[in-house]
Order: sequence, then C-alpha cells, then structure tokens
Amino acid sequence: MDTSGSSGVTELLLRWRAGDEQARERLMALVYADLRRKAAAYLRRERAGHTLQPTALVHEAYLRLVDQNRVAWQSRAHFSPSPPP
Repeated sequence: MDTSGSSGVTELLLRWRAGDEQARERLMALVYADLRRKAAAYLRRERAGHTLQPTALVHEAYLRLVDQNRVAWQSRAHFSPSPPP
C-alpha cells in the first residue's frame, strides 16, 4: 500500500479508527516526517541567528496534536497547516 499520498493517510486514519495500532504507528511516522520537512523549510526563511530547530518545532506541534481528545481525524488536511492569508 502506498501511504505517501493523501489517500494513504486517509486510509491509515480509517484503519487506526477501526483499532489497527500498526496503522497508527505508520501514520505518526508519516505525519512526523512531513511536519519536520515543512518545519525545516519554514525555518530556512527565518532571520539569521534564530535558535529554534525543526525537531523542536515538530515536537511542540505533536504535543498539541495528541492533546486533542475530541477531534475526529479524517484526512491529511487535519495535519497540514493552511497557507497564510
């Protein structure tokens, strides 16, 4: 199964919701890698000398995600930030 696209993430979400713990582990690995890549790209545009690292930014985002008890995750869009206005 190709889980790299949005349909793969959605499938993993559905499998996780159905109780598949392996799907949860694969999903978290995919989301983590995607968020870390986006954080690194974002931080490359920051001012010189900033001290925030991509890993720290992703860990903070992860802590906020796992603290969401009432969210019914449905697709990759739940894990991707909206573009700025």
